[in-house]
Amino acid sequence: MYVYGIPYLAADTRQSKQGEEQQQIKATPFPVSTLFIKVKMVTSELSNHHHSNSPIMAKPNSRNKTSSIFLSEGCLFLGGAFSALILVWGLSSFTTPIPNDTNFESLTLNDDASHRNTPDFNFDPPDRTFYDDPQMGYTMNKKVEDWDEKREEWLKLHPSFAAGTRERVLMVTGSQPGPCKNPIGDHLLLRFFKNKVDYCRRHGYDILYNNALLHPKMFGYWAKYPVVRAAMMAHPEAEWIWWVDSDALFTDMEFKLPLERYKDHNLVVHGWAHLIHEKRSWTGLNAGVFLIRNCQWSLDLMDAWASMGPQTPNYEKWGKKLRSTFKDKFFPESDDQTGLAYLIAMEKEKWAERIYLEAEYYFEGYWEEILGTLENISKKYDEMERRGVGRLRRRHAEKVSESYGETREEYLKEAGYGKGSWRRPFITHFTGCQPCSGKYNAMYSAHDCWNGMHKALNFADNQVMRNFGYLHPDLLDNAVSPVPFDYPRS
Repeated sequence: MYVYGIPYLAADTRQSKQGEEQQQIKATPFPVSTLFIKVKMVTSELSNHHHSNSPIMAKPNSRNKTSSIFLSEGCLFLGGAFSALILVWGLSSFTTPIPNDTNFESLTLNDDASHRNTPDFNFDPPDRTFYDDPQMGYTMNKKVEDWDEKREEWLKLHPSFAAGTRERVLMVTGSQPGPCKNPIGDHLLLRFFKNKVDYCRRHGYDILYNNALLHPKMFGYWAKYPVVRAAMMAHPEAEWIWWVDSDALFTDMEFKLPLERYKDHNLVVHGWAHLIHEKRSWTGLNAGVFLIRNCQWSLDLMDAWASMGPQTPNYEKWGKKLRSTFKDKFFPESDDQTGLAYLIAMEKEKWAERIYLEAEYYFEGYWEEILGTLENISKKYDEMERRGVGRLRRRHAEKVSESYGETREEYLKEAGYGKGSWRRPFITHFTGCQPCSGKYNAMYSAHDCWNGMHKALNFADNQVMRNFGYLHPDLLDNAVSPVPFDYPRS
């Protein structure tokens, strides 16, 4: 007979047979139907056993005998059924894998709210937009009207891009179509571009590099405006287009544009109002780095700005007018920097209110006044970390570098900004050095230009390489060394 599906033997033989039978059961799971047949057999055999052997069942009272039999059979049947279920559950543990308690999906943000700020690059609805208008063009001679409304409509059709639009920046830079004449020019441009890519990667900005002359007559410093205009058309999701000259580099990888400061302005350039309005100096601003809002106002400004360029029949006239207005301008050609200064000074009511002349920090810094400060700045930053600011020394992933920059700001309150500050300069601009053509300004030497570029590039690269465990010990040497743990304290 069977109890719990295991043969029930006499007391003297049960111990010797139990292990063998249990092994057989583990190896051969019983079908459910077989278990219930065996359970029924158990109840029948147990009933017979009790009927023949139990002193109570041997009483001649047939009613009690019958009741006892039914009660006994019922209880045993229920007990056997319960035992069968227990056995089925137990056997299933040998065939069903134990679930893993670690839910890897919980480590990622997969709720709807987390995707609201994530652009969907695969979604472009069939609705008509300005892209379907045959009259809309990317070139400078194609007048664009109602751009704000067109851009807003595009964003409504692409809601995944709408979130975070106000802070979205596209950096644009570039160089000439052909190889550099200077033997080391292409290498230097590559390093300048790498520097910009490093900065954009750390802060989540897109970047566009162009080396095609989009307008054959808009050469030199005028070549950037067709690129900026085309970038506005191609990137309606970007609120700001940030032009950075090829010979400008980021020497503070942690500093981030204070966009909130420019919420009421559409163009940001490095400059000083008194030099433009009072002294009429063409060096009152620098147009090699500028931040321009993607809006109709900006397109109108660029149309007025570009009307002074070499593609227009009035190019020579504009050269004379700019030179007569800004007395310190020493060359006769119409250039974009003086052209912008002219619009600010002479058409003040139309443009100046929306143009922010940034002079508080090195939005674009003159390289000669910066280079001599880099070693001292490095020492100051090392001292800041060495004297017990453990968080700043902590190794961390590159993706979370912004939070460490925010922490560092607490210790830079007394550093100041701009000239005379021991804060890292935001952007260092090698104006006049011409790394590609090699035709540097006569007031500089080739030695100063090329060594200065290497020094500034390695100064910036140290801020990147440190997250990868290396540093350039000598700013004039491209060699690197591993960074010891707890640097610079160790």
